[in-house]
Amino acid sequence: MSRILFITSNRLGDAVLSTGVLAHLLGAYPDARTTVVCGPVPAGLFAGVPGLEQVIELPKRKYSLHWWEMWRKCIGKCWDVVVDLRNAPLSYALFSRHQIHLGKANKKHTHRVVALGSLLDLADNPPAPKLWTLPEHEAEAVQMIPEGAPVLALGPTANWIGKTWAAERFVELALRLTDESGILPGARIAVIAHSAEYDMAKPVLAALPKDRTLNLVGEAPLGTVAACLKRSAFYVGNDSGLMHMAAAVGVPTLGLFGPSREEHYAPWGERCAAVRGDKSYDAVFPDDYDYRNTPSLMGDLSVEQAERAARELWSRVS
Repeated sequence: MSRILFITSNRLGDAVLSTGVLAHLLGAYPDARTTVVCGPVPAGLFAGVPGLEQVIELPKRKYSLHWWEMWRKCIGKCWDVVVDLRNAPLSYALFSRHQIHLGKANKKHTHRVVALGSLLDLADNPPAPKLWTLPEHEAEAVQMIPEGAPVLALGPTANWIGKTWAAERFVELALRLTDESGILPGARIAVIAHSAEYDMAKPVLAALPKDRTLNLVGEAPLGTVAACLKRSAFYVGNDSGLMHMAAAVGVPTLGLFGPSREEHYAPWGERCAAVRGDKSYDAVFPDDYDYRNTPSLMGDLSVEQAERAARELWSRVS
């Protein structure tokens, strides 16, 4: 029996992007027992990993004490492969036959999936992100999105306000894409977010037609969220972890960009696209930019631009 130790991000989006590396290793070691180390937020992504031994949730602690906790929990085993995507010095002190470390790969001026693929000498054909779901996740998703009309999934939230497109624009885009001349005539509209993001999602939910809206704001396990995304026909959302989850399960995904670089973080895959307004990434930020207090920096992305990008993507993949 082989053993894999996979150390990945605290952030949901980065953790999703790293799953291609894990999927590649599982193919190389099909009998492996796998331990995943990550932050609490993305931990649920890995519940369905084949051969999962455990997920070690590692909240950050002062003085990097969380790495001592990781070392304590992992030192008693001999690992066939240790993959450290956090550059933790203590991972070198674990018994292993082979180690892979992020090093400076994340500093490369390329997409993060390509940078991670370079760790496996696969930069020219990097393994795509992949999510695993359990039967209970699929069953819960059927309850949340019953059989019926196709579903347009919306991701109107993000981890900071600067990356959020205006609620009224999400509503207008959704109505255009689901009207008689849209890409999904008569489709239901699912609004997906965590309960902690309810205030961001509330204006979208309030303005959409009640008879066609699915309120999926809550605390469903990430595996269930992934299964819900698989039941959707199309996804539109801000640059976020949810956007990367949609791309990873194969739903056509349009990412909306402003104060983040699509060349690094566009949704990955042939069924994906990214769109921004007329301003470049460098031009988006004001001179007095304040991460905590600056409002949305997505104002130059119009509904018309987003609709055109959605139609172009749909015509390419449908």
